[in-house]
Amino acid sequence: MAEDFLAAAVKRIEEQFAGSGVKECFETFEEKEDQITMRDGVKLHTIYYFPKMQKKANRESVNGEPVNGKSVKERPGNEKPEKEELESERLMKEQHSYPVILTRTCYPGNDRLHRAYGEGLARRGYVYVYQYCRGRETSEGKWEPNINERNDGIDTMNYLVEQPWCENLGYWGHSYTALTGWAFADAAEGKVAAMFLEDYGTDRFVSAYEKGCFRHDILTSWSMGNAEKPVDADYRKSCRYLPQIEVDEAMWGQKVPSYREYITSPNSDDALWQTGWWKQLREIPAKTKVPIYLLSGWYDHHHGSSMKTWERLNEETKQHSWLEIGAWNHFFQICLEDKEVQNPQNEEIPKMLEWFELTLKRKEIPSQCIRAYEIGADRWIDTVSDETGIKDDAGSVTLYLDDKELKEKASDQEKTRSYTFDPENPVESLGGEALLHTMPQIGSRLQPEADYREDVKSFVSAPLEKPLRLNGKASVKLFVSTDCEDTAFAAKIMEVTPEGKAYNIRSSITTLEQGIQGEKEYKPGSTAEVEIEMWNIVYTIPEGSRVRVDISSSDFPQYHVHSNQKGLWSEQTENKIAHQTIHMGGVYPSCVILPEKK
Repeated sequence: MAEDFLAAAVKRIEEQFAGSGVKECFETFEEKEDQITMRDGVKLHTIYYFPKMQKKANRESVNGEPVNGKSVKERPGNEKPEKEELESERLMKEQHSYPVILTRTCYPGNDRLHRAYGEGLARRGYVYVYQYCRGRETSEGKWEPNINERNDGIDTMNYLVEQPWCENLGYWGHSYTALTGWAFADAAEGKVAAMFLEDYGTDRFVSAYEKGCFRHDILTSWSMGNAEKPVDADYRKSCRYLPQIEVDEAMWGQKVPSYREYITSPNSDDALWQTGWWKQLREIPAKTKVPIYLLSGWYDHHHGSSMKTWERLNEETKQHSWLEIGAWNHFFQICLEDKEVQNPQNEEIPKMLEWFELTLKRKEIPSQCIRAYEIGADRWIDTVSDETGIKDDAGSVTLYLDDKELKEKASDQEKTRSYTFDPENPVESLGGEALLHTMPQIGSRLQPEADYREDVKSFVSAPLEKPLRLNGKASVKLFVSTDCEDTAFAAKIMEVTPEGKAYNIRSSITTLEQGIQGEKEYKPGSTAEVEIEMWNIVYTIPEGSRVRVDISSSDFPQYHVHSNQKGLWSEQTENKIAHQTIHMGGVYPSCVILPEKK
């Protein structure tokens, strides 16, 4: 299955290069590799793809410079040429320079993808360089996620810009390989001309937690897949293991310090986030002076962090950077079930080439551009205004919970709906924005009928008399009570078509402890106000459709299942059943607040 996935991915890469509109200007390419030495003596395996020194259309010049006519033997198939001398030494003799694109990766399993990138870029006049992070593949050193990426990135950058074949340097990265770019972005001024960074944000806390609820499907799955030693334990059983703090040694056969740090730091002011690397990474965008193309997806699990990154980007740099948000997941797959999408524009390679043709080849300084896909309208908003909902200045529509309905006015009569939350039987994640491992459920998916479980309470509006264009961040305010000292409340906002089919738009969650408004200490049996906040979205609900909101207390494995016990979630050894009540009407105006762009 993995082989089929890779083969399909390579084919997609080749098709994107072919359809990019950027023509091949070299007949072939040359692959070389060596070890670049870091400041501490560790050597990292680095692979280079160079344009072959012969041009298709004009064999007397390369990038505007004369060719010395030296023949480079074209390698057949995917075989590597003989390594007669280091790239830097040989190319120094040839005295040709090219725009260079660097990426640094921790994923040996993606090597075929990088080779496809290298071939496509080299044929279009770029040198493509990819390097394995320390401790990965044949790179020396110990693999410690995140820890060494800044220094190693700076050292690699400094090495490349000194090479005579490097005309200028750009950085391209997706997910972790975008992290390795962000890691040194603030040190790249004057050396890196531009960066193209996809599906990653620099606020790791936002990618790890939502108001006290840990994102299992992101960081438990990633930690299992990228531990020092292979892990073959069951993913879902790993997520449910109690106490979670011991799951690495109990089920994964090793201690994973980085995972233990994540699951013991549920507050934004915890030391993990306010000191050391994660603090430094969070602050890098404000110091970055290099133009950035930030690419995100409405249903990419890093989207919330990506938006924080854009907000914090240096204001001068932001004026020369691009932001684009599409209707895709982390893998650029459109994930809008049953929606007709004629304009997906979910091909990242043409976007990357457009950016580097502008910044590396033409050496132009970009002007700011913000684009976003509007779900439901099947169109792209191409603007530099606030129309994408990046700034929270849109109007709003408030719908109040009233028995099983959503109404424009709050009821004067106080009402309640109650349910029992048993952590041993959590609500499954069906559609969502913060999913990674559970791929079939990523995105906007067809939902079960209203009130499909006893512990899921649905509220549905009347049919809309006109389209409702959501643009920004939605939220749900609830007045709740429980018989536990702490618990969780989850909300999911949906569109219900005239045919009665429901599709999730946005969802989120909060613990009682972190979502409570006003007093922080909750007393069991009392009524408290909590706020559930969602990531931004641009989504049009058409006339005749309805709005539905589901309230529950779990969303697994998108988030950890709350034990209904007070204290650090990862240290809990047993679960407790909670009896939850939603209060509405009268002095308890529970409601959903939808950001509307008029």
